[in-house]
Amino acid sequence: MRKLLFVFLAALGLFLEEVKAQDPQFSQFYAAPLYINPAFTGASEYTRIGANYRNQWPSLDASFVTFSAYGDHFIEKYNSGVGMIITTDQEGLAGLRSTSIGASYAYQLQLSDKLVFRPGFQLGYTSRNVNFTDLVWGSQLNPITGYDKTQPGENIGSGERVSYLDISVGGILFSKNLFIGVSAFHLNEPNQSLIDGESPLPMRISVHGGYKIMLKSGGLRNDLTYTKKERSLTPVFQYKSQGPFQILDVGAYLHLEPINIGVTYRGFPLGGLETATGTQFPQNEALVFAFGITTDNMNIGYSYDYTISELGASSGGAHEFSISYFFKMGKTNRAPRNRWKIPCPKN
Repeated sequence: MRKLLFVFLAALGLFLEEVKAQDPQFSQFYAAPLYINPAFTGASEYTRIGANYRNQWPSLDASFVTFSAYGDHFIEKYNSGVGMIITTDQEGLAGLRSTSIGASYAYQLQLSDKLVFRPGFQLGYTSRNVNFTDLVWGSQLNPITGYDKTQPGENIGSGERVSYLDISVGGILFSKNLFIGVSAFHLNEPNQSLIDGESPLPMRISVHGGYKIMLKSGGLRNDLTYTKKERSLTPVFQYKSQGPFQILDVGAYLHLEPINIGVTYRGFPLGGLETATGTQFPQNEALVFAFGITTDNMNIGYSYDYTISELGASSGGAHEFSISYFFKMGKTNRAPRNRWKIPCPKN
């Protein structure tokens, strides 16, 4: 398996200018609201801060580590949400690193007594760099002995950096129990090539949604609201397309206040990867098992990706952690909590 990874990385180095990149992904996608859709900005109708951490394939040398932190605030007077997100990502043996920062805005529009629409946009800035001396080249590979670091590789410099601006938009339509959203990131498809040439970052399209099914309520909460604990089941989905790649997340989250349990499948068995010749290959990636805790002002979640692709469980799967915290800033006359809250999974 390691030899195969070396071959892959060598090809990546030789054809770096032609590679069609994919954005990092989070299995707990609804726990990364500003990353999945700028229309989620201010959706809690409170001030919110949160973070997401993902370590994919930790048992392999070519692991992927992603960290994201965000904050947003709902401005009740203007029915608007403002927010900011910072994301860092490191990929593979060559240490391809990217850091992006984005500012987002969303407006909450009441269409009817039961239906709300939130359009949003995000303006981002990204910086990417790589150390070419850490790449494995074809001239350093032996089909029998594997990698031979004593052999010379390609001489294209010790490292390069590229920076660019990008624009993203999105929208969410929701009611008390149903929600559906669509987002488009990198509308301007900026040039991300680390060497001379053109390598546009493909637009990332996401369609996502779900439906919350209320179950029989639990016992009374331990507060002064005299309301019962929530019991609900929320089937969810997310379809993503970026360049030749497409993937589908589908599953459900069970909320037994304060416990959250979720199981999702990620893949595209009908053909998720399209080659240059137009051939479609089935793509099965992982089964994701999630667990979380929800309090009045905090959500904490953990998930594990059990790999079902050719890499197998020996890759280490992926470990992911999420946390978000809600609080009020200033006086508020808004409607009771959860009246217009998007019915997304708790974690």
